[in-house]
Parts: sequence; C-alpha cells; structure tokens
Amino acid sequence: MNPATLAPDLLRKMDAYWRAANYLSVGQIYLFDNPLLKRPLLLSDVKPMLLGHWGTTPGQNFIYVHLNRVIREYDLDMIYVCGPGHGGPAVVANTYLEGSYSEIYPHISQDEAGLQKLFLQFSFPGGIPSHASPECPGSIHEGGELGYSLSHAFGAVFDNPSLIVACVVGDGEAETGPLATAWHSNKFLDPASDGAVLPILHLNGYKIANPSVLARITHEELEQLFLGYGWSPLFVEGSDPALMHEAMASALDSAVLQIKAIQHRARADGELARPRWPMIVLSSPKGWTGPKVVDGKPIEGTFRSHQVPVSAPSAQPAHLQLLEDWLKSYRPEELFDEKGRLNAELAALAPHGERRMGANLHANGGALLRDLQLPDFRAYAAPVPAPGSQGIGDTRVLGPFLRDVAKRNETPRNFRVFGPDETASNGLAALFDVTSRQWDAAILPDDEFLARSGGVVDSMLSEHQCQGWLEGYLLTGRHGLFNCYEAFIHIVDSMFNQHAKWLKVSAQLPWRHPVASLNYLLASHVWRQDHNGFSHQDPGFIDHVTNKKAGVVRVYLPPDANCLLSVMDHCLRSRHYVNVVIAGKHPAPQWLDMPAAVEHCAAGIGIWSWASSDAGREPDVVMACCGDVPTLETLAAVSILREHLPALKIRVVNVVDLMRLQPPGEHPHGLSDADFDALFTRDKPVIFAFHAYPSLIHKLTYRRTNHHNIHVRGYKEEGTTTTPFDMTVLNDMDRFHLAIDVIDRALQLSGKGSALKQRLEAKLIEHRQYINRNGQDMPEIRNWRWTHKT
Repeated sequence: MNPATLAPDLLRKMDAYWRAANYLSVGQIYLFDNPLLKRPLLLSDVKPMLLGHWGTTPGQNFIYVHLNRVIREYDLDMIYVCGPGHGGPAVVANTYLEGSYSEIYPHISQDEAGLQKLFLQFSFPGGIPSHASPECPGSIHEGGELGYSLSHAFGAVFDNPSLIVACVVGDGEAETGPLATAWHSNKFLDPASDGAVLPILHLNGYKIANPSVLARITHEELEQLFLGYGWSPLFVEGSDPALMHEAMASALDSAVLQIKAIQHRARADGELARPRWPMIVLSSPKGWTGPKVVDGKPIEGTFRSHQVPVSAPSAQPAHLQLLEDWLKSYRPEELFDEKGRLNAELAALAPHGERRMGANLHANGGALLRDLQLPDFRAYAAPVPAPGSQGIGDTRVLGPFLRDVAKRNETPRNFRVFGPDETASNGLAALFDVTSRQWDAAILPDDEFLARSGGVVDSMLSEHQCQGWLEGYLLTGRHGLFNCYEAFIHIVDSMFNQHAKWLKVSAQLPWRHPVASLNYLLASHVWRQDHNGFSHQDPGFIDHVTNKKAGVVRVYLPPDANCLLSVMDHCLRSRHYVNVVIAGKHPAPQWLDMPAAVEHCAAGIGIWSWASSDAGREPDVVMACCGDVPTLETLAAVSILREHLPALKIRVVNVVDLMRLQPPGEHPHGLSDADFDALFTRDKPVIFAFHAYPSLIHKLTYRRTNHHNIHVRGYKEEGTTTTPFDMTVLNDMDRFHLAIDVIDRALQLSGKGSALKQRLEAKLIEHRQYINRNGQDMPEIRNWRWTHKT
C-alpha cells in the first residue's frame, strides 16, 4: 500500500462524502420526516413500514466515492453496474449527491425539502423501488434477480473502446451459475476495439442468513481461483475506514493503470497476447458503519445487517434512540449546510457533466442509438415460381441478409449476433463471409472463423452469457440478435423476464430513450429435431413470453423464407420490444413470392385464397395454421380434402403475427372482433394447426365469438428420435389427423367423408409400419408437392 495515495485533506473529504452517502442511505430506509435531524427524532419521523437492504449498501457507497476520484483523476468514461441491486439506497444516494438525480427529477431538489422527498419516496407507495431500477439514473442493471451483472457489463463494453464498466459483484451473486460462468467473458474481449470491465467482488461475508462461499475460503484459494479464471486480483481487506480508503485508492490506481497499459499495448503496439485484466476483491464488514449490537445480538459484520438492522421503533420503543444514534454517527451537521445542501468542498469531489456515472449516456443507451443501415431485404428473396416450390431452408435464406447487415454496420460496429455455439448450426453461416467469431483465447490451425474481433459472439456454450451480453449491448445503445435452439432458450426464461420488466418500466420514464429491440431467432425447432429427439423438443418459450406486458412482447412465426426476411427486417428496425421469431433451417416448401410475403406480413394474418376452395363465400370449415411445419401439414390436408371432397368449401387462414389473435384491448396488434369474425366466421368449425402447445391459442382467443368451434392441434409433449413426419403424427398434427378433424367437425351430420376417413386412418397405420421398416418417411410424404391451381 502506498501511504501517499491520498493526501490527508482528500482522505478527509472522501470519508465525509462516504458518510454523507451512508446517511442518505439510512435515511431512505427509515425516515418519513426530519431529514437533517434538526430536532430530536420522533416516532412520527419514522416510516410505518421499513423496507430496504442495508448490508451491501455502505460497501457500495465506499466503492462509488472511490470511483468518483479515479474518474476525475484519469478523465474516465465509466458507468456503474450494481450487481447486488438491492443496494438501491447506495446508487440513489450517490446520484443525488453528484446532482444527476435532481436534474432528472427536479422535485427531488438539493435542499432540505428535496432530502425529505428523497427519503420518503424510497420503498414507499407512489415512490421508487428498493433496487437499482430503471428509475435510477446511471443504471442499466436492476439486480433484483442476481447473477447477470458481469454479463451486462461485458455486453456494454463490446465495441465501446473508451468505456470502462465498474461492476460490483456481490458475494451471494457470485454463487449463481450465470455469474460464475461470466468470469470467462475476459476470453471474448478485444483490448484494441472494446472497452474494459473492472469487476469489484464485494465480499462482506454473508447472504440473507448464511455465510457466502467465497468469503469462507482461504485467501490463497480465492486468489488461485481468479488467477485460474485469467484475472489479476487486487485485494482490499479490512474494516478501519482510514486504512481501507488508502488501500482502495491504491488498488483502483493500479487497476486503472493496468487497463490503460493493456489497451495501449493492443492499440499502439499491436500486442496479440491475451491480457490478464485486473479485478478488485473488496472484503469489508456487512452493514459496515451500522449498529454494532441490537437487542443484545451482533449486527455489523453479520447476516443480521442484511436488510433492516434496527426494526420498527413502533414495536420496540428503545429502537428509536438506536436509530437516532446511528444517524447522528455520520455527523450530518458537518456534511450539509443549513438549507440541506451538500457542503461545497464535498460536492466538488464528484465528476462533472456526463462524466458523472448517473449522467453517463452509455447508461441511457437509447440516447446514443443509431439506426441500423439495412439492405433491401427484398433483394434476398427466395424464388417462388408457384406455391409449394422447394426451398433450401428458411434461415439459410436469411443468412445472406444478416451477413450484409453485419457488413454495413461494421465501421463502427453497431450490430452483433450472439448465440451459444449455434450460428452455423442454425443456418446463419453466411455471416462468416464478412465477420468472425470474437475469441481472445488460443487459436489452433483447424479452428474456423475465430479472431480477436468479430461481429459474432457464439464461441461460449452458455445461453446465460449470450443473453446477458446482448442485453448489455442493447442497453448501451447498439443492435443485436440472439439465435438459439428453440428448446434451450428456456434456460434464459428468467433473464427474459427481467429485461421485459426493464423495458416495461423504462418506457414509462420520459427521460429514458427507447433502445433497440431484443430479437430472438429460434431455429432448430420442435418439429425438426430428427437426430436429437425428445430432449430437444419444447416450443413453450412463446407461452412464457406472452405472459408479459402487451406493450413489450411480439411473437412471429413466418411460414416461409420470404416471410422470414420481411419479419426480420421489421424486427431489426423496431425499438423497445422483445421480438421472438421462430423459423426452420431445413429444406421446406415456399409459399409466397416476395410481394405477397410483404403484404401478408404487414397484415400479420390473412386468408390464403390461392389455397382455399370457398371462392370468397362463407366456408364450411376454416383451416388455420401458424408456423412453418403446421402450414405444410395444413396445406397437405387441404390438398387431400380438395381432391376427395371437392364440394367442401375450405378457407385457409395463415397467422404470422401471433398476437393478432388477441382482442385489441389485450394487445396493440390485436384484431377487432369484426375482423376476427370475418376471417374465422362466427359459427363454422376452425381446425387450427399450431407450432406450440394448443392451450396458447385458446388463451389468446377465448373471448372470441367462435371460440367454442376452434379445435387446435399442436405439440402435446410427444417426441423421440424419429422421422420429420412422424413427429407430427405423434402429436396428432399431421395432414391425416387434420383432414379427419375436418370430416368429424364439418361433415358430422351429413355422413360424407366416412370412406375418406377410413382411408386416412389406414394411412396412419401404413406410415407407422413403413418408418419402422425403412427408417424414413413414405415417398408420398417426402415427395409431396402442392399441385392445385391458384
């Protein structure tokens, strides 16, 4: 430790600033009134319901004041990610002290009246949440659910060469799977073209009620752990404030200088060796500077300081004096003037303007967002001389479009594709014509498309990291796409939840600029897992997505490649949504030429008159489909019915935008009842072939007039390693079952179609015998083509 790191006067001021932040934090948790303790504390000055988390907060206040110093000293472009987001009092307190909070919320003024409002609003009805939520300036990470801070931090610095993200990782958070994996993100950072992440592992010893693992292993083991991860750990350990200030200042100076040296060697000297980036391990008492003992039990340095260490004085009268003593221990009269403003010499410690972490535009990424330069998607159209023409695979048609999106937005890079080792597998290998997989570990001669810098990040088999990196990338003002196997996107269900909640709340904040949408492309889907089988078959992510606020979520199931191109162009242009697009990668029939696809996707749903036999009249039956394989099976069933029952009037309805099925009061894309009835009729049977679980269609349409006539076929949790067509048969969504459904529901009173029904039932038996004997689908299935005149 360098004893001269901080001059005595600077140390005094920084400690006072820390006390001010701690005072404001305690005030937020406890105080209803009397914000500067100008009179003795009364029971009426204390909130009736005490909510918040104290334990992590003083350590985060300590970190923030020290980050302010290095920002000023080295003119750093830095944002703060609060991993233990329940330390919300700290980030609110510090953004208030630096002035950025009052600039956004003028009613929370920098005086005594503003202090009272600052305290009252925290965890109070009509106020703000207790976490580092979207309402808090400078935050891109709420931290309500632990585990994603370091992933967000790395996503933020990709293609941001000037940015440093100080990422505080809580010791409880460090025990989660996503965070434990995120330490490997240093193998994907290019010091020449990316910024830097400075992780600060905050070890205060405890979680809610238990010790934390990393705080209970030896110093040697902890150091070896992070050396093994490829980091260079700097340790700051203790509890004496004066010594800890010196140690932290020294560690931060060392870390900043190491980062600058690494970047200089890469940018000026072209050094290619993977660097060992610095990190800080801060070990301090949980609830540092808080009450030592309450009701005879130790508090500071124990799990008991995690939330509200002094319980409500209304139930324990002696606690009122304890609380007052605790607040006075920070000597507020030395920190604030008579009007309640932070003393000028302390306010001068904060950075200025956009160098303040609460005012840094990277933490309000929509303000930095530039439109993508997109080629005309129509130029990539798959040829469709007639409906049913064979295609190469829908995502393989999309690949060249994404390739050129990446190329057009390369300098400076504004677009990345993320995926867990599946970009080529999902049919997007064309991307590697113009960019590489970013990778900063060893590269061997037989490796493909690996480079220190690249627009694809898919060399880590972790859906958590791909999701977290992309979220950080989007929230700091860039664009991206996450491609994944459909079944395994469930791994990030909870991460999706948190991002959707962030979008929902931030959309209501006028000062938060909209960010680019989070776009999922789910390929290798449930119906074509021929070689993987049951473990890879689950289409339920869209059920999960549709539970979120209608203002945020969109779900698209394009039936062919041209529709996929149109949908993806729309999604990449959109703002502040989560778009889920599901498409196949295997060769499949193509139905619409590009003009027809554009028109169909713009409507989101429509009658395919070329496939229908109702001639625009009232149909006998509506055959609806949503998804590529359901569309194929529906049209094959229509073909059978048109051949054998030519008098039957069939209407074919295809759905691209799933949310069109809901009423407009439930979703902005919803169809009016009149428009829905015009498509699906008010009283005719509807046979609906759906990509996912049938219950979702019923959930979306239960309010519709004709809902009782809607019969849905979809995935019903039957699967194995089998042929493509047999997957549909196992789930009763094949052409034969669909045609039988029509006969049973549209012709049940006439008796017509009984002979055809017997033939179809025989075909199902023949199918089973054939695949068990030959290991592939029958030729009439493999070679089926749409032959009816349009």
